[in-house]
Amino acid sequence: MTVFAFYLFAISAIAGGLFTVISRQPVHSVLWLILSFLSSAGLFVLLGAEFVAMLLIIVYVGAVAVLFLFVVMMLDVDFAELKAEMARYMPLALLIGLVILMQFVMAFGAWDSAQGTEANLAQPIPTDRHNTEALGVILYDQYFLLFQLAGLILLVAMIGAIVLTLRHRQDIKRQDIVGQMMRDPAKAMELKDVKPGQGL
Repeated sequence: MTVFAFYLFAISAIAGGLFTVISRQPVHSVLWLILSFLSSAGLFVLLGAEFVAMLLIIVYVGAVAVLFLFVVMMLDVDFAELKAEMARYMPLALLIGLVILMQFVMAFGAWDSAQGTEANLAQPIPTDRHNTEALGVILYDQYFLLFQLAGLILLVAMIGAIVLTLRHRQDIKRQDIVGQMMRDPAKAMELKDVKPGQGL
């Protein structure tokens, strides 16, 4: 049953990735991408990494793929025009794809396992702690500094993206919090004596 599930998830992941690229409708591409994510999560479950599998479903399927789907459905993009523009660069794309494929062939041709790999794989996996706990111990014990530095780099990148894309427009009313806090309560409200039958 495990072997059958592995081949089922593996074929689904490969087919989902392939149809994501070659599908003509962008909505269908996003749906195939979701299938590929779910199949990859199934492979992680078979490997015993349930936490990574659930993280893949929650983050990628629940957030990224749904965001892609909303953007594709809400934006009125002329995909026929985009494909016509992409057809001009097809020879260059095929050449780059061929070069990458040759690099993969060379990398896998020279693949060699490290010494002691088979012995390490033959050892039973320790079951004294859950894999989520083991992952937390590794991240927050052995690689705590690197983990915090990675978060700091992501924070700096997010702030940089906000600063680079922020544009102050003069024709937009913005909230002045300091001005609201420093206003005079006596001048904050003005009473108007409206006569009957008259407007403001």
